[in-house]
Amino acid sequence: MESFITCTKILLVDDDIHILEMMQTVLQKERFHNIYTAQSGEEAIGVCQEVKPDIIVLDVMLPDYDGFLLCQELRKQTHVPILFLTAKTTDLDKLTGFGFGGDDYITKPFNPLEVVARIKAHLRRQKLIHQHKPEKKGFDYGRFRVIEESGELLVEGRQISCPAREFKLLVFLCKHPNQIISKKQLYKQVWEETFGEDCTVMVHIRRLREKIEPDPSNPQYLVTVRGLGYKLINPSCKENEE
Repeated sequence: MESFITCTKILLVDDDIHILEMMQTVLQKERFHNIYTAQSGEEAIGVCQEVKPDIIVLDVMLPDYDGFLLCQELRKQTHVPILFLTAKTTDLDKLTGFGFGGDDYITKPFNPLEVVARIKAHLRRQKLIHQHKPEKKGFDYGRFRVIEESGELLVEGRQISCPAREFKLLVFLCKHPNQIISKKQLYKQVWEETFGEDCTVMVHIRRLREKIEPDPSNPQYLVTVRGLGYKLINPSCKENEE
């Protein structure tokens, strides 16, 4: 559990800077090192997109967002546990929180050690789920995995939405690692047509790079071979070894 704790990313969302500072201090004493904070709903959405936290502690009363609606927005980009922190104590409020996608409900005033205990409990549960979840077969490129049978694209372990045509293009490239594939071949295999616009393939390649590359403008995996086509590089394939 120790190493799991130290690498866990926690997002704290509250407009009260004193609560944020107190929670940061307590969490750091419990060996949580990756703590991120936000004081508004808009900031929380941005931080969540950037750091992809493993768990979120969310105040219901924010200056620009209703916390329940913010939870609903965050659920569009993450499935990690969300713990509500609020002064609202009625059963209706709690049911509303769970209905909007929350996983736990902590009322103010609160004991920070109780919050830490609940965070650890949710993390343990998540860890057990991942440990017992059967590994699906797929194409493993290190940074990302493509699971054809379930139509999943996982980038750094997180599922990324991928339209059908883009996914079909990525699967075809995964089946031919480290091979140069021309635009004409891609169009024929993926669009199942003999002739097509070069820009159609280029647009889909660009969109895939935005999903799988650390830096889409300097691709490491889906590279262009000038004058010939594209190549999806898999470092683990022997064909790529010299």
